[in-house]
Amino acid sequence: MRAFVIGQPIEHSLSPVLHRAAYEALGLPWSFERREVAPDDLPGFLHSIADGVAGLAVTMPLKQAIMLHLDAIEPLAAAVGAVNTVVPAGRVLSGFNTDVYGIVQAISRAKQLEKGASAVILGARATASSALAALGQLGAGRIQTVARSFSGPGSITLAETRLGVTTQHIPWRDSARAQAALACADIVVSTLPSGIADHWARRFSPKTGSVLLDVAYNPWPSKLAEAGEAGGAIVVSGYSMLLYQACQQVELMTGRGAPVEEMRGALQEATKLSNL
Repeated sequence: MRAFVIGQPIEHSLSPVLHRAAYEALGLPWSFERREVAPDDLPGFLHSIADGVAGLAVTMPLKQAIMLHLDAIEPLAAAVGAVNTVVPAGRVLSGFNTDVYGIVQAISRAKQLEKGASAVILGARATASSALAALGQLGAGRIQTVARSFSGPGSITLAETRLGVTTQHIPWRDSARAQAALACADIVVSTLPSGIADHWARRFSPKTGSVLLDVAYNPWPSKLAEAGEAGGAIVVSGYSMLLYQACQQVELMTGRGAPVEEMRGALQEATKLSNL
């Protein structure tokens, strides 16, 4: 059997490290490869999938685009508006979202949160929508979102409607209000691309004991993560989210429990980080 991670660019994806470690630990003679696929090439690529393909890990910029070409989409992925996993069954392609699970696991394993905890999401696109769903599962109460725009395809506004969750929107330019929200939050999830969150790192003064998850992990630690740690926050790496979302992908593709520790060890070796 074969599996792929698809997206553009794709050369730096760590998905092969995680999946190959899982297949080896499970005794499966499977392969997992990177495949660069642009949005315009997606229909042709999906049409070319033959028997023997166990699944696809889907990364940017395809998480919304691929939804138009699937035969079935799980309710969570439909609500979030993003698919990062595709599992074929014959010619039927089914889509799933494991990013939500990855965020839930990454945060909950760092700290057990009280019900009604306050949260701030930085960003308002696909990963922010997954963060919103995850925070709902974690029992967060007041949720605020800081972004330049809150509308458009794959936006958090659409996810709010589908999930039945309302967040308070804080415009990016309203620095004072955003800083105040960040300083009071029990949980901060940055879904911003690498480097973009540096804007807030310079003025980030977190609540002591709060949790900061920075989804951007290259380079690590990010400036936001460094500021969070200096301020007394419990910092969670995006590598942790990556690990746990891949665990659920492995379970969906193989039908077996993911070998978490073997996957963690492979990721630690690849990143030279010991605290994942």
